[in-house]
Amino acid sequence: PTLQDIASRICSYLDGRIAVCHTHFDRVAIHQACIKYDLRLPTCTWLDSARVTRRAWEQFAHSGYGLANVCAAIGYQFAQHDALDDAKAAAHILLAAIEKTGVDLQEWLHRVDQPLGFPDHSYKIARDGNPEGAFYGETLVFTGALQISRRVAADMAAKIGCTVADGINRKTTILVVGDQDVKKLAGHEKSSKHRKVEKLIAEGCLIKILRESDFKEVVLLEERK
Repeated sequence: PTLQDIASRICSYLDGRIAVCHTHFDRVAIHQACIKYDLRLPTCTWLDSARVTRRAWEQFAHSGYGLANVCAAIGYQFAQHDALDDAKAAAHILLAAIEKTGVDLQEWLHRVDQPLGFPDHSYKIARDGNPEGAFYGETLVFTGALQISRRVAADMAAKIGCTVADGINRKTTILVVGDQDVKKLAGHEKSSKHRKVEKLIAEGCLIKILRESDFKEVVLLEERK
């Protein structure tokens, strides 16, 4: 089919939604084609996953943020130069960035317009637990968008004794899930960390899953002791 044949279908699918592309090529191509053939432009919000990548991973801040490189880094395999696979790859990169940073989709729409730079290593949240804390020996991981920053949450967890880790493994004993993410679970896919924890639990690992609000309550109770 020609663009004229499917333009209305494209608009009906994209209108009012967030459209993700890796670099500006797709956005510009659609814009220029619609202008050339006097077709209505889709009223969507574009989000460039390359710009997200440059702000989520320090090693890609200035170079190497092409689709293939980034997918190799996050462990996602796809057929290069296949339009559908390229689109799926861009989506997986965005999901990986959200999972890594805890910055949700709406926040990324604003974050991509901010300057590059990692002066305070804001996404590095690994912490050693306070040996005097009641939860010393526990290994805690956060997933999803929290109401407080990851750094603040990590400091709170470390203060009560938890070792804070970036990823899930068999040493993990606590997973803290953002309250908003818990509410969205019905009909939506859980984060990769959440799914991995459930798999480990099914295999016999003892891992507690807490909502952010429950985690805050635990910290508050410990501080009152």
